[in-house]
Amino acid sequence: MTSILFLCVANSARSQLGEGLARQLFPGFRIQSAGSRPSRVNPYALEALAERGIDAAAHTSKPVSDIDPATVDLVITLCAEEVCPAFLGRAERLHWPIPDPAADSTSEDPSLTPEDLRARFRAARDEIARRLEALGRERGWIS
Repeated sequence: MTSILFLCVANSARSQLGEGLARQLFPGFRIQSAGSRPSRVNPYALEALAERGIDAAAHTSKPVSDIDPATVDLVITLCAEEVCPAFLGRAERLHWPIPDPAADSTSEDPSLTPEDLRARFRAARDEIARRLEALGRERGWIS
């Protein structure tokens, strides 16, 4: 079985999107996500996944310290402008710098509307999905 871990800082948006999309694309794989400063799963991430038929309501934000390195074959870090969490272990590493769709959210920039945030989360979701599909084809996980 192949195991993939998605990492970012809060484990609220990008890594949750990656986890949900990878579970759909790679059934039978062990898929996990975590962050260096976990918070809560962003409702816009849940909404963006639901638009793709993915129910992530049971997802929780988890600390990277809870992940057993022996259970991970591939780590995909998704941080762009912030410092990604470190992951100790022998897993292969890929870095996909995806801008944080929750950055400058309405609490910091009141000019952002809910539709602006939805568009940001959709863009992040679609970019992660594109990269996962390419990775899956490259490695023979999907045809």
